[in-house]
Amino acid sequence: MNKKKNVLLIADSEKTSHKMLSLFLDEAEFKLVDCTTGKQAVQLCVSIRPDLVLLDPDLPDMTGAELIRTLREWTEVPIIIISADTDNASVISCLNEGASDYVFKPFHADVLKARINAALRSAAVQETGEPELVNGPLRMDLVRHEVFLNDDLLSFTPKEYNLLRYFIIHRGKMLPHREILKEVWGDAHAEDTQYLRVFVGQIREKIEKDPSAPTIIITEPSIGYRMEIAEISSLHEQGVLKVPANHNQP
Repeated sequence: MNKKKNVLLIADSEKTSHKMLSLFLDEAEFKLVDCTTGKQAVQLCVSIRPDLVLLDPDLPDMTGAELIRTLREWTEVPIIIISADTDNASVISCLNEGASDYVFKPFHADVLKARINAALRSAAVQETGEPELVNGPLRMDLVRHEVFLNDDLLSFTPKEYNLLRYFIIHRGKMLPHREILKEVWGDAHAEDTQYLRVFVGQIREKIEKDPSAPTIIITEPSIGYRMEIAEISSLHEQGVLKVPANHNQP
């Protein structure tokens, strides 16, 4: 399944740490990006916008606290300190600057993964108010980047996922083409309405009973799109949902 993975930026001057983390962390769930300096970490946070940063504060060009202070000027990305230094002063300074958590080296794989998932979930809640987005039969797990329709897992590409996420966050609101394109693709694609039309069509193929007559993502002619606020019961009455006989409706 080509699903969106959580991107983890590893800022650590020790190459052995990068190798260890690549063994610990499931490549089906995480995409790992490596760097060895604070300057590189800042540049990568700007360019790839990782979902979480794993930071060893002992970097060659700046302290961990300095890096976190720089990042916190414009991003709230979760940052977990991974340090072999048992001197708590360094860890405390990083936490005071805005780090989310810390794990001492050598770390246990299950402990590290639990801390990562907790930080990702906390970040999702901070952004949207909850770790999941739900609109009728649709459910998005913002931590695992998974999409469900009637509890069936759907295959979504990363860009399809980002677009559907934007629609659900703004469900019930008319969204102009330019606004969607700028928020999901960036300013460079603000005029690519045909590009947007293609991706909306791909999403409709996955979530609509009849993609040619959509009832979930509605076209506002010459303006944009609107995701209707859905009720499971009402969609079932319209024949949109194929609900198993033992499905428990809320």
